[in-house]
Amino acid sequence: MVLATNMVIGVVAALHLYFLVLEMFFWDKPLGMRAFGLTKEKAEVSKVLAANQGLYNGFLAAGLIWGLTKGPAGFEIKVFFLACVLVAGIYGALTASRKILYVQALPAAIALSLLWGFHSLIT
Repeated sequence: MVLATNMVIGVVAALHLYFLVLEMFFWDKPLGMRAFGLTKEKAEVSKVLAANQGLYNGFLAAGLIWGLTKGPAGFEIKVFFLACVLVAGIYGALTASRKILYVQALPAAIALSLLWGFHSLIT
């Protein structure tokens, strides 16, 4: 159960590293524009904001990876960063695109549920 939970948390971290790359380096390139449904004009005017958003996604990934490296002692770190991802995903779904609910919030909610459920079994 620990391995499965950590794997799901790892997937959430990997997704956020992917978001970092898309938002910081490919926002105005075909891959990024396709992923976010952008026109060239919209991508150009929002490029700096997207890079900033990508950096924040990198911090979320870094926090999750940090929590994973701590093993059982990283429980609170993982809970905090998964909760941050979940809140950001819900906010993004409400304000930007409903797709964010499934791509960001749902994986975080699954990971958080697994983490919390497993933790309650061993404590």
